[in-house]
Amino acid sequence: MPFFRSCSLLLLSLLAVSPAIAQTSTPSPSAAASAIAKPSSDFLMLQFTYESWAQTPDSVKIGGFGRGFNGYLCYDFPIQKSHFSFAAGLGIGTSNIYFQDQQLRLSDTGAAGQQVHFEKESYDYKKYKLTTAYLEAPFELRYFGNMDNRNRGFKAAIGLRAGLLVGAHVKDSRTVDGTKVVEKINTKRYLDKWRFGATARIGWGNFSLFGSYNLNTLFKDGSGPGVVPYSIGLCLSGL
Repeated sequence: MPFFRSCSLLLLSLLAVSPAIAQTSTPSPSAAASAIAKPSSDFLMLQFTYESWAQTPDSVKIGGFGRGFNGYLCYDFPIQKSHFSFAAGLGIGTSNIYFQDQQLRLSDTGAAGQQVHFEKESYDYKKYKLTTAYLEAPFELRYFGNMDNRNRGFKAAIGLRAGLLVGAHVKDSRTVDGTKVVEKINTKRYLDKWRFGATARIGWGNFSLFGSYNLNTLFKDGSGPGVVPYSIGLCLSGL
């Protein structure tokens, strides 16, 4: 009887321990792969761009390397179980345009104050630029070649963006008697308060080439030349 009692206790102990062992067992390779290959929704997009203007008249002389940055947080809506999705987001967009031997005259009074004037620089500027900043919403139709892991594989997107102008200024830098002098004039009065643009990007994994072209002019009608901003650059996306 003691022997059978001991065997019974041992069996009960094994039955009690076996569920715990099963819970801590190593998952199957397929389960592990499923846990690792979580599809990215490109929640974060960071774009580093070259900025310039199209349709510039002879009176506008762009020089240097125009630079811009866009940063967006997006929400992705998969289109059923396909390779496509729709995304909408919110963020900021900035642009810096440099001028060659030229300045922008921003008059606030009289007939001359009705529009911006591009004139020959009155000082020997080291650099002279126009900076704009927008609160912006991007919209994209996206294609992902790799449905299991969007951080890998081919991806492409086309879309639109709408931005509200929140800041604009011209800034110059020059040297006077050996001392560096920086001047800045803030004004939004000559610029269109909105910008609308068509966008596209194509790439692999978390990196893609990005391009945009405005659908409206930079300046208000009658307040400046009918220049159209555009940009090309690199987009880093993920999460």
